[in-house]
Amino acid sequence: MVRFLRPLLRGTTYTRLLHLWVPMLMVSVWLFVGPSVPWVPALVLVPLALVPAVRRGEGVQARLLLTPGEADPGISEAPSATWRDRLRTLLWLELRMLLGAAAMFATVWLLVTAFELARCAWGGAPSGVPLLDGLPPHRAWALLAPLPLFALYGVVVGLGELVTACARRLLGPSAAERLAALEERTEQLLERTRIARELHDSIGHALTVAVVQAGAARAAGDPEFTDRALDAIEETGRAALEDLERVLGVLREAERPVSARPTLADAGRLLESARASGAKVDAEVTGPVAAVPGAVSREGYRILQEALTNVLRHAGAVPVRVRVAVGDRTLALEVRNPLPGAIPGAGRGSGLRGIRERAALLGGSARTGPDEGDWQVRAELPIT
Repeated sequence: MVRFLRPLLRGTTYTRLLHLWVPMLMVSVWLFVGPSVPWVPALVLVPLALVPAVRRGEGVQARLLLTPGEADPGISEAPSATWRDRLRTLLWLELRMLLGAAAMFATVWLLVTAFELARCAWGGAPSGVPLLDGLPPHRAWALLAPLPLFALYGVVVGLGELVTACARRLLGPSAAERLAALEERTEQLLERTRIARELHDSIGHALTVAVVQAGAARAAGDPEFTDRALDAIEETGRAALEDLERVLGVLREAERPVSARPTLADAGRLLESARASGAKVDAEVTGPVAAVPGAVSREGYRILQEALTNVLRHAGAVPVRVRVAVGDRTLALEVRNPLPGAIPGAGRGSGLRGIRERAALLGGSARTGPDEGDWQVRAELPIT
């Protein structure tokens, strides 16, 4: 019994009833103006449904009154974009008016019926209500008086569920909106993957430089070298903190421009950091680096950063040759260093895998592995 009456305690039951009553206000006004042609309001809905903003207004109202508090009710708030959307909006408006008329009729006449049965049970005279005007006064009618109230309860709850289901069907996202939502979700997942990769590259690079510098300073026993090592650790740490702050800002959905991320124009910072760690970096840059598109330049920076991090992590302070070549259609990145004692297996390690993933994301390619006695990381990214 408690479960049966539970909808009476939900605010949604009453907001849905209010939603059904709203279109009846216009109908009620019209019945005072032209009672001989009651079908005019339904006709007016035809041109009204062609207005794109009407669909948005109906969606907002349906979400507010039919599905209050639901995070994803399946009802769109976008305006009509196609003729199919306009047709669905027209069907919704006509159906809403029809269900609203049924709710209004049931609310009024079922309450009146319950009241009249109670009057007759207490000896009252019939008041001219159809089907009840011939009832003789009798106390037995008191047993039937609650039945219209139970019927009203069922009608209100049932029509509320029905209009909500119709709203999800007719005001739900169109195929284009669902595709856009899917693309947005895909972009969010790609963004999360990119953020995780950037955290790995940036923080991993900083920690690697700090570890190598600290170890070299301890082994050298030279105060001047130790000072330079501490300066390099401090600079690398500050850069890592800036990257971390930016990434956390993205996670907080802060409106930070994409252009704030480092590009190949900032590659000098990476090279100096590697040199400060003891590596002998021979860098050669050819072509207009500043003309490389932003997305390609940013990913190229991360590839170069990860390649240098791998050198410091696996080979230590060794000679490194860096080549950055900007051509008409391709950006080529190459990092070579003498083979370390332990060669990482092909495809092993999240850093090397991240380099290949970054290149593939832009439609390019990357190769990592031994080459003529050196360890080579080479990536080619399209720029047109």
